[in-house]
Amino acid sequence: MFLHPQWVIISFQESHPECNSRVPAILTALERMKLTSKFRGSDIVEVQTFRPATIDDIASVHAGAYISGLEKAMDRASEKGLIFIEGSGPTYATATTFQESLFAAGAGISLVDSVVAASKVSKDPPVGFALIRPPGHHAVPKGPMGFCVFGNIAIAARYAQRMHGLKRVFIIDFDVHHGNGTNDAFYEDPDIFFLSTHQAGSYPGTGKIDQIGCGSGEGSTLNLPLPGGSGDTAMRKVFDEVIVPCAQRFKPDIILVSAGYDAHVLDPLASLQFTTGTYYMLASNIKQLAKDLCGGRCVFFLEGGYNLSSLSNSVADSFRAFLGEQSLAAELDDPAYLHEEPLNKVKQAIEKVKHIHSF
Repeated sequence: MFLHPQWVIISFQESHPECNSRVPAILTALERMKLTSKFRGSDIVEVQTFRPATIDDIASVHAGAYISGLEKAMDRASEKGLIFIEGSGPTYATATTFQESLFAAGAGISLVDSVVAASKVSKDPPVGFALIRPPGHHAVPKGPMGFCVFGNIAIAARYAQRMHGLKRVFIIDFDVHHGNGTNDAFYEDPDIFFLSTHQAGSYPGTGKIDQIGCGSGEGSTLNLPLPGGSGDTAMRKVFDEVIVPCAQRFKPDIILVSAGYDAHVLDPLASLQFTTGTYYMLASNIKQLAKDLCGGRCVFFLEGGYNLSSLSNSVADSFRAFLGEQSLAAELDDPAYLHEEPLNKVKQAIEKVKHIHSF
């Protein structure tokens, strides 16, 4: 396992959901729960030295005008301290956002390098987890959006293809919000399968079931909006009945995961009711899926998650899943917060997806 203790400060406001407390809270929890290399030795490798992404890396996904414009905006941010770079969200920038966003994208690239290298000498390589911010899955090719500056996972996908010859990339996005930036970057690409589960009607309002890609990429995008109140039972059904058959049919060379923890029942920005146990299940099952289909090559990228307690506990339980250890969800989850899931609506959504994608 590879852990990147790397984060980017893009807001001075602690009240902003995407605040600079998120990654430190996770690191504190991992230390408290003895899930770091200090306690686990070589079972957990913390990669702390890595290069930032290059402009060419970023330009594999984003428009040159956006990249140069953001770099120039850093002077204005230096003068004012904090600027808006996108009005819907909103997304902030400070004087260091450009350089630190290059490091965030570079962290994901470095993990791809590490996991690919490990897969050449082991049939069971470690899972990578990029603990980075800002998140990236809303950043569209032409600009930032929804707290996101650069599309970290999209950049890593293109890098995996370009530098490692991993042609077929399977991206799973289980953030509560639709990963519209990743969706748009690969909408016409048959070699990158983008699968997103998200709360129906949530920000940014994209990710409808009938948005399946176009041109040569038709069928390589799968969007599954879940009704509000969907939780652990719903997501287990989705994994077994949608994610697994899609991955098996696509035959990926690597699996990348936009790991958003904001579908948790305690998260303030949406109304799904995932639990710590849901995230343990996803981490464990995705690791096994990668082992079965693509030599274990798998990298997770931190996306959303804005309740610091549920975020930290859920990431920690994901780590336990990667290590093959027992979940602590029974100690961490309070069933009193949960209510009945709309499973009939979930079943209808799954059946509609199966019909549209013919599986």
